[in-house]
Amino acid sequence: MSNFLPISGRHSSLSLALLILLFAVTESKSDTELNEVWHRLHDLGQSWFDELAPDVVREWIEFPDRGEWVQFWLSVEEIMHADSYEDLAWIRPEAEAALRYLKATPIGEPYAAWLSQRMDYLDMAEFALRAVYGTSQRDQAPPRSAGRIMPPPRPPAPRPPPETERRVRNVARDRQNWEQKIGRHPAPKRAETLVPRLKPIFEEEGIPPEWVWLAEVESSFNPEARSPVGATGLFQFMPATAERFGLRVTPVDDRLDPDRSARAAARYLRFLHGRFDSWPLALAAYNAGEGRVGRALKTHHASTFEEIADHLPAETQMYVPKVLATVALREGIDPMSLPPPGRRADALSSAVVLSRNEDRP
Repeated sequence: MSNFLPISGRHSSLSLALLILLFAVTESKSDTELNEVWHRLHDLGQSWFDELAPDVVREWIEFPDRGEWVQFWLSVEEIMHADSYEDLAWIRPEAEAALRYLKATPIGEPYAAWLSQRMDYLDMAEFALRAVYGTSQRDQAPPRSAGRIMPPPRPPAPRPPPETERRVRNVARDRQNWEQKIGRHPAPKRAETLVPRLKPIFEEEGIPPEWVWLAEVESSFNPEARSPVGATGLFQFMPATAERFGLRVTPVDDRLDPDRSARAAARYLRFLHGRFDSWPLALAAYNAGEGRVGRALKTHHASTFEEIADHLPAETQMYVPKVLATVALREGIDPMSLPPPGRRADALSSAVVLSRNEDRP
């Protein structure tokens, strides 16, 4: 049971269950459909709250209205894909509270697996701001209200000089900082069985098996991990990308199958490295999209991740060093020394057969 809910029995998890229900977003094809799903789930949760919540719960939590709930998760998605470290640090207290809600009950675990990894970016953004400024703008904000999901409005502030912004980005993107952060906690428990199980699949697809640790960064090695916008599984495939690399989404969702999801991820990495000829660029494209990375390279006449990092979302700027740091720590290697994709095992097998046939009289 959570240590911050002063209630017990089936009502002890009611407020958590309501919030988790609102998190349970199914795959939608447009923002309009996504909002409709959020609205339906919100209304269901509100009905349950009005009918079942005891007085002590009503005193503890103010149920968010439709607009507040949708706006919060839309703002999280928007901030994750923007370039403001200040905004990332600003929403950290509310995101941390949401993570506590989700971790308090098993039905929230798939969403907690997604959010816990994204919390690392909020933590690092705050760390970088404090390293440069000695403080965080959120220090001047009023205390977070219990039960409220929306952060207070961030007060307007003049944009810092470019050199100061560059220092913040450099701290947040420093791989050594990421290695120190990741090194404070052990690998996810599921990695003990999934890593040796999935490495051969990566090898069969010609991908260095060490990249299987991408699943820690994407999902905490939880095969059922889900994001609020529909990314699912160990490697967090959206429906379109999943189908593109051979996974079914309906009627059975192959993204929930660790082996099939790993094979699709290996094939996607193989494709991305083939396009960009660089592991850091392949990782950036895995996170931000190959189109966005390709356009940045073309627009800025660049050929490396470092040359375009400033023009990518803040999350992507940190995602690449986070993945590199994770592989370095978990495998004890320098991931930058990993070779490019090799030939697939099935192709090598066919080549051997062909060679043997040609040797026959």
